[in-house]
Amino acid sequence: MKLRIFAATAIMALLAAMPCRATVLSSLHGVVHDGQHFPIKGAAIALQAADSSFTLNAVTDAEGSFDLAAVPIGVYRVHVQATGFSSADQTVTVQAGTHPVLHFALAVEGAKTTVTVEAPQEQTDSVTPVTLVTRQQIDQTPGASRTNGSQMITDFVPGAYMTHDMLHMRGGHQTSWLLDGIAIPNTKIASNVGPQIDPKDIGQLEIDRGSYTADLGDRTYGIFNVLPRSGFERDHDAELMISGGNFGTGEAQLAFGDHTARTAWYASATGSRSDYGLAPPVVELYHDATNSQSGFVSVIRNQTPRDQLRITGQYRQDYFQIPYDPDPNDWEQASGYYNSSGLRDGQTERDAFAIANWVHTISPKALVEAAPFYHFNEANYDSQPSDMPVATTWHQRSNYVGAQADIRADVGPNSFAGGLYSFYQNENDLYGLLVNDGSADSVPPTRSLANAGLVEFHISDHLRVNRWITLLGGMRFSIYRGGFAESAAYPRIGATAEIPHLHWVLRGFYGHFFQPAPLETVSSAFLNYVTHQEGENAFTPLPSERDEEHQFGIQIPYKGWVLDVANVKNRVNNFLDHSNVGESNIYFPIAVDGALVRAWELSLRSPQLAHRGQFHLAYSNQIAEQRGNVIGGFTCSIPEDPACNLGPDYTPVDHDQRHTLNTGFTVNLPLHTWFASNVYYGSGFVNGLAGAEVGPYNGNYLPAHTTFDVSAGMPIGERWKLAVNVLNVTGHRVLLDNSITVGGFHYNDPRLVSAQLRYRFHF
Repeated sequence: MKLRIFAATAIMALLAAMPCRATVLSSLHGVVHDGQHFPIKGAAIALQAADSSFTLNAVTDAEGSFDLAAVPIGVYRVHVQATGFSSADQTVTVQAGTHPVLHFALAVEGAKTTVTVEAPQEQTDSVTPVTLVTRQQIDQTPGASRTNGSQMITDFVPGAYMTHDMLHMRGGHQTSWLLDGIAIPNTKIASNVGPQIDPKDIGQLEIDRGSYTADLGDRTYGIFNVLPRSGFERDHDAELMISGGNFGTGEAQLAFGDHTARTAWYASATGSRSDYGLAPPVVELYHDATNSQSGFVSVIRNQTPRDQLRITGQYRQDYFQIPYDPDPNDWEQASGYYNSSGLRDGQTERDAFAIANWVHTISPKALVEAAPFYHFNEANYDSQPSDMPVATTWHQRSNYVGAQADIRADVGPNSFAGGLYSFYQNENDLYGLLVNDGSADSVPPTRSLANAGLVEFHISDHLRVNRWITLLGGMRFSIYRGGFAESAAYPRIGATAEIPHLHWVLRGFYGHFFQPAPLETVSSAFLNYVTHQEGENAFTPLPSERDEEHQFGIQIPYKGWVLDVANVKNRVNNFLDHSNVGESNIYFPIAVDGALVRAWELSLRSPQLAHRGQFHLAYSNQIAEQRGNVIGGFTCSIPEDPACNLGPDYTPVDHDQRHTLNTGFTVNLPLHTWFASNVYYGSGFVNGLAGAEVGPYNGNYLPAHTTFDVSAGMPIGERWKLAVNVLNVTGHRVLLDNSITVGGFHYNDPRLVSAQLRYRFHF
């Protein structure tokens, strides 16, 4: 009861308080002057989105300056027009939390032609390593637009990869999805294997990896900031997409969109199925089908010139058969390490959210927003009743209700931000065990309930000391009531310095993060069974993870090319991971005493080369290690068992991979045809059986693996588009991972071939 009062009070306070900017929005400042550096008053500024009809307008004041307060993330062209002067254009890339400053020098009309700057201006005032993925890149990157595809992230972001059917970044699991800058709460780890949002419903995707300012939350390892498709790119337009490929793969989406001067809306319905869903334990596929259905809607309403309302909602359902190895004589099964030959299990996942976001522009230099939200998440694992030795029922259901509210104000060289974020969580889980071998009594399906609440406050300042130096500082205050009563007050500081003429940008960051622990609840009957089977194992509440991050980076632009290098060290207390109950597909979140993640990250992207194509590269040299006891979740107290006590020395986590590389090229060919490619190289994940003399791999790491992906497409007339994707062109297969998660061992994806047809029409 106290927890409910606590959460309700927090949410009411949140809605009533002065609300920071939506993290999907930024401000843009500019100065317009003539050739003698005299300001030009009354110049018309038009900001046009690169891939839609979204526009913002402003007029310069007596000092020749202009401000735009609510600019969504994305790529824009800024057009400046003033009477008596030639016009000028400049392309700018806007990232969340940044405050670009543009300078326009207009020539007297007739003395010089229009000035156009094609290369996007790079951000010089952010300490957060950022990757911006556009709608066009999602459409053209091989495999990226699939319902269950992750290539829009893994192909472009250093240190991001899939292993045991889960996305990992920077050595950890905890990532967060934001929609229009509003964080969708989810404290789960390893419960869901389907992505949060269908890539086809994303307009722009900004991926932030660590070094966040105080308003961006606490998910140290990665934040996916989604600007959904809005309807601004459509005028009573609908699109039907159908695709098909090998392994019985089929996918279809019907999407509608429209906009007026004040309102834009977008809605879609998607369905898919395939005989290949999860990474299998052997090269062949057995019992590995999947299907998915989802609906998505986004509405933007400019109620007044100062008030905008955004409403976004989604319902998604995924089903995955759990793959198995049919041969009981295979090496991993003959060794007694893991036997999956009898599996006929399946997992059903459901996810739904609704967000209402009100943004009020107080002035060109200040805005307020408030956004209540609701999120439902469910992951149900079910076995066949005849499974040996035990048939498992494992259902997890979470409900979150809360709100986010923020305010931002630019005062001179300062950009101040402050706000609150809060949610109340109800966890309703069910566990049941049907023991078919007579070794113990069965555990009938039994529900268990738990509640949690989070309230967070943040304040920050973004100080542009001069044109070359920016200082950032802030605090985030957290109060969490879950398995433990916990709180934190953590600082985040950083600085950027631009080297004149070279335009190289140096950045540094130091900060602490508080990541709320998963809310875990099981029945006493299940606890008694596991304790009996596992000896001295037990379940204890999970402490929240606490991270200390150090980062140094440099961004080097050269003739439109941009090289970004980052060195990061994240020292972790209460490292959140997951572990299995025995040799089963029941895996619970755990907290390990400590962890250390160190990485060098490099990204490189080119301008449009010869107006034809663009190159990208993402590389990570990463070491992710853990040490000490398992101190929360599924714990044990047997000193000689290495699963209970990792010892004082650091040892690699199961998803540690030292070298990860993605590189690709997209080229625009005649007749509006395009071709894209990507090469992925991984040096190999940790070998969980190293030293056990089991199986063909005895080294500390599993084999290196390389895959080559391609896609191509072309329009057919004005309404049709055709695209072809081939993932893993060579069909090279390798044992990717031998941790026991979702069916046991995991081989990489086979060759996946698909063709996609799009038809656009008016309604």
